[in-house]
Amino acid sequence: MQDPIAIRREGHVTRLKWHRARRTASDPVFTGARILEGMRLGASVEVDLVVHGEQGFAVLHDEVLGRESTGSGPVVGKTAAELRAEYIRDNQGRPTTEPVRLLEDLAGLMAGGIHPQALLQLDYKEDAAALDPQTIANFAASVAPVARHLILSSGDARSVALLANAVPAMRVGYDPCHGDDLARLCADHDFAGFVVRAVAASPRAEMIYLEWQVVLSAADSGYDMVAAFHAEGRRIDAYTIRNAEAENAAIVERLLPCRVDQITTDDPEGLAARFA
Repeated sequence: MQDPIAIRREGHVTRLKWHRARRTASDPVFTGARILEGMRLGASVEVDLVVHGEQGFAVLHDEVLGRESTGSGPVVGKTAAELRAEYIRDNQGRPTTEPVRLLEDLAGLMAGGIHPQALLQLDYKEDAAALDPQTIANFAASVAPVARHLILSSGDARSVALLANAVPAMRVGYDPCHGDDLARLCADHDFAGFVVRAVAASPRAEMIYLEWQVVLSAADSGYDMVAAFHAEGRRIDAYTIRNAEAENAAIVERLLPCRVDQITTDDPEGLAARFA
């Protein structure tokens, strides 16, 4: 079986992004083994970041411990040592032997050598209010050793700007499918205006992350949103395909002719096998 990193269709390559560092839908989230495996294969891999109590970042989606990890209470109230003493939970909620990792741990994971085309997405889950100057400086110091293999993203354009400006070598992405912009699109169906606002909100962003429903809704209305973003020099990631079951495979089958550049999925291995 080919490595689960892309689907090739009619001369176009659509990368498969390992959502929350999952290779298969049965994987726990954010395990060091899968992050390293994906980076060595040349995959696109995504992890989430939230701020912890020592003005650094934990590799977690939730701002409160308990659901995806052991422990309890807000992450922002925990020290680095306290977080490293907790463990990731599996999909049934059982503790694994995989520790919660911090942002600076990722550089150590990747120190043993990674594929030149590997790309690790850091998806910041909070807003700019959590980013004081020391937190931004700690972010820059943590990612500096591997910045060229990273792309920063957020649904908050101000946060993207604050963090990315501290790390000029790092690539940037932006997710406009949050808050007022998405609500406005749902109300007026002005797809062209949505593109204009997204480009203006994050001028440095090279990747735009879109809910797959937005891409297909535009296509159903006769508007090629992917082409519009491509014309602005942006690439498109369509998210999130949870597994490779028939219903989700049908969605992917519709996304591929739209020539999206990347599909976020919790089951890249299953999709790669289905579309081999």
